[in-house]
Amino acid sequence: MHGLRPTKSLGQNFLIDGNILRAIAEAGGATSGVNVLEVGPGLGVLTREIASRGATVTALEKDERLKPVLAETLAGTDAQVVWGDALDYDYASLPAGTRVIANLPYYITGLLLSRFMAAPGIVSATVLVQKEVAQRLASRPGQDAYGFLSALAALHGTVTHVRDVPRGAFFPAPDVTSSVVRLDFDRTRPQPQPELIAFIDAALHHRRKTLRNNLRLAGHAPEAIDAALQSVSLRPDVRAEDIPLPELVSIAHHLDVIR
Repeated sequence: MHGLRPTKSLGQNFLIDGNILRAIAEAGGATSGVNVLEVGPGLGVLTREIASRGATVTALEKDERLKPVLAETLAGTDAQVVWGDALDYDYASLPAGTRVIANLPYYITGLLLSRFMAAPGIVSATVLVQKEVAQRLASRPGQDAYGFLSALAALHGTVTHVRDVPRGAFFPAPDVTSSVVRLDFDRTRPQPQPELIAFIDAALHHRRKTLRNNLRLAGHAPEAIDAALQSVSLRPDVRAEDIPLPELVSIAHHLDVIR
């Protein structure tokens, strides 16, 4: 381990279970000729597994203490390590057909997922996340875990739950159970307007409250909200978390949030 201790502030829990590594690479579509982006390679064991399948791997790593261990783990592969903060990376520059396969740092999972969704070249993201985040991503309106992240994922494509991962698959063992999920992005759809994303965020901000209340808090006039709800045949007391996404988009149109 080169005397390394995982850094809590960087969300470092290194994945060390070979069966799980193979399952993630398989589910992520790591095959010959595919461009793969990995965020937070850690000890490089997943990177090596992906590269061994013939994929072209670029790995983003912030912790320069990992240079010697990555040099050792990735020796003999074509994997390229880019040193720097994943939040500063230009995801829009990635070639079309890029697949993300990664054990994401827990503390920036949501931010990174939104960057992947907005990058036109990325067609899928197979990621290891906290089980609670995986449930949020895959939830549908009316389900307990449904919220902004669920709606954002649905706006861009589909989410598949691949498998849960026990704590013992990591070093050190995290405090939470993890899950592997695969997000497939439909790049035939136009990118959702920023105004629509902000509207959905406001609509689901207090998801147990009524949509009417949330939109009033966001500055929309009560009469306009009532007319918009009526236009999609929804009751005035409908809760934000129960509204199907197409209806929410229709309400945004009706309120002139988007055109």
